[in-house]
Amino acid sequence: MTATPSRPTPGSADLTAVAEEFGTPVYVYDGDVLAANYRALRERLHPALGIFYSLKANPNVSICGLLHSLGANAEVSSLTELRTALAAGGEPQDVLFLGPGKSRDELVACLNSGVRAIIVESLPELALVDELARATGRPARVVLRVNPSFSVKGSGLTMGGKPRQFGIDEQQLLDAPDLCAGLTTARVVGVQVYMGTRILDEGTIVENTTRIFELAERLADRLGFPLELVDVGGGLGVAYFERERDLDVEVLTAALNPVVEAFVQRHPATDLVMELGRYLVALCGTYVARVRYVKESMGERFAVADGGTNHHMAAVGIGSFVKRNFPMRKVGPASGAEDVPWNVTGPLCTPNDTIGKAVPLPADLAAGDLVAVDRSGAYGATASPVHFLSHGYPAEVLTLGDESFLVRHADTPDDLLSRQVFHDLGARVAPTEAVAAP
Repeated sequence: MTATPSRPTPGSADLTAVAEEFGTPVYVYDGDVLAANYRALRERLHPALGIFYSLKANPNVSICGLLHSLGANAEVSSLTELRTALAAGGEPQDVLFLGPGKSRDELVACLNSGVRAIIVESLPELALVDELARATGRPARVVLRVNPSFSVKGSGLTMGGKPRQFGIDEQQLLDAPDLCAGLTTARVVGVQVYMGTRILDEGTIVENTTRIFELAERLADRLGFPLELVDVGGGLGVAYFERERDLDVEVLTAALNPVVEAFVQRHPATDLVMELGRYLVALCGTYVARVRYVKESMGERFAVADGGTNHHMAAVGIGSFVKRNFPMRKVGPASGAEDVPWNVTGPLCTPNDTIGKAVPLPADLAAGDLVAVDRSGAYGATASPVHFLSHGYPAEVLTLGDESFLVRHADTPDDLLSRQVFHDLGARVAPTEAVAAP
């Protein structure tokens, strides 16, 4: 059984034409799929629950700009992501800043720009925000990221309920009733909890949200701060592998919306936030590589392409005990040849550079053919070792209707070398003494 998508999947973009115009390897983002996917959720989700796009999933400024035009706000985790969100058309009040290791420069940038809130992840960070707010004279709205006592089941990567670098333990906060009173300038205004990622069970998401609302109310009451914002995280999953299915947005919202409505009735003035990254952009993206060589080795077929895990580390299956393939296909009209197992590999000098193992592809797959890795819009090149062997970033292209727009140039050798500084230090190195032959 293969993944059973219940949401729009890429199909309108002419990948062959894009590859011919912009070269390969290339990431192709179907803007029509992105828009349809966002709207499918936004139109069904309770209107009080705001959608914030997590730039970490795909920080391309044109992707961010398209989502902003559709109504999404931004959740960022670095100074560059903050600047990207603003460059994409967002206002500072549209932005939440989180992350476990924020620098002083990042925190000052948040204060100076006036982001909606800084989500703090430790007590020392809270103290630093208070200090910087006092020194700069800028107001600081702070949201506490909480590492709850409960954990989530059915998550591809658990983010809470265990010892983590993320958030402040629930019990630590409950044991500090005077925490807010000790702040001089920063003001605590809410709670954020992120339980996990790649959740594919609607009931789990509803249960998480219910428990997060209860936790937020309990902490606000215990610590005595106004509940102006509650961020329920996100973690909505995408089906990549066999025996997985996509979330059913109708089933999800039918169960989730009443939970949100009940909270709104109790706290009508509270801003509610859901962070979504992978869920919004994964389906719109396709990674396209061109086969350079085909070969056989010890009875197995190999298609060696011009791009691989240096651009698409997610396809390696990092964190999985067993390697599982993303959905892959040959681009172009069917030849009629039967499908046989192919190992699809890239140009790197490591056996780990295998983006697809025993992938069913046509037996007549040949050099020059294009291979597409679908559902690749999230955690692609930016989450990959793009500088390994100095290949650099691939091109990125955004399509809308029958138009294609280059939204990132592929790195060239000149680009990569321009960031390095050469010092000719040969004259400072003592000459090697000759070694007499035995």
